[in-house]
Amino acid sequence: MPNPTEPKLMSGNANMPLAKAICRRMSMHRGMTVGLVDARVERFNDQEIFVEVYENVRGEDMFIIQPTSNPANDNLMELLIMSDALKRSSAARTTAVIPYFGYARQDRRTKARTPISAKLVANLIAEAGIERVLTMDLHAAQIQGFFDIPVDNLYASPIFALDIQHHMKDKLDDVMVVSPDVGGVARARELAQRIGAPLSIVDKRREKAGEVAEMTVIGDVKDKVCVIVDDICDTAGTLCKAAEILMENGATEVHSYISHGVLSGPAVERITKSVMKSLVITDSIEATEAVKACPNIRIVPTAPMFAQAILNIWSGTSVSSLFDHNTLVPIYEGFYGTDV
Repeated sequence: MPNPTEPKLMSGNANMPLAKAICRRMSMHRGMTVGLVDARVERFNDQEIFVEVYENVRGEDMFIIQPTSNPANDNLMELLIMSDALKRSSAARTTAVIPYFGYARQDRRTKARTPISAKLVANLIAEAGIERVLTMDLHAAQIQGFFDIPVDNLYASPIFALDIQHHMKDKLDDVMVVSPDVGGVARARELAQRIGAPLSIVDKRREKAGEVAEMTVIGDVKDKVCVIVDDICDTAGTLCKAAEILMENGATEVHSYISHGVLSGPAVERITKSVMKSLVITDSIEATEAVKACPNIRIVPTAPMFAQAILNIWSGTSVSSLFDHNTLVPIYEGFYGTDV
């Protein structure tokens, strides 16, 4: 049954531009002004986080928009404390909209005496009173099983497919999708199927952790427009190295599509100097000024997809329908037109 109340949105400090963009898109869909709940998320002098909600939220269907990006610990605590504030204010249901789920790379024990931090964070989120999670491109799909509450995991690949079909429509026949490692083959294959392109893999061998000793291209990339697809780009070392290997193997151009542009440390400098023609990221993490100024980094919006997903959750309709090309095209018509 549809929820009789209107969905209400709240945001922490992690990615306010995305939260406001989601509000604008929902205002378009609803034909009425949708804004963020009036609240303050501040810090005392010792950096202790304090939250106060100024509006009545009793019985409301609440959505907290808060990626747990850098600084991950601060943003995670903001999310937990906001949820506790809403629970104690008698909100009917609280959904955490986490465009980028931090700690997702710690999803298993790779060595003795190491934590599974993704499971710990899942426990914290549920314990704080959150009843549903909406996220995008989890580093490992099995993280959904760490939660004892419903998790809706959206995918950036349908948006990337629209972007590729729009910006590379004159050379689609030459496009080859590339997975930068064996572990990302499923993600790359899904995008390749969407745009009708072949698939290649860059296999990397490590002598020790964090240091790539050798890379090998599996597949013929000669005279191809290579599109590397991955979920996270952190320091961009492996990504830039993969682009070089592809060019050495005869690729005419290399583009990269990354769901979450963490882009820490020397990443922006490496990308600027890289042989990559472009790096496309989503706005799941708020872009720094350096990222915005980089000439070969382009940002695609996720607000249309998140806004529709929030409305679908609120109204009790399908979220997986957003994975369908015919459903997504109208939502992104303002960005890519109808020729995709």
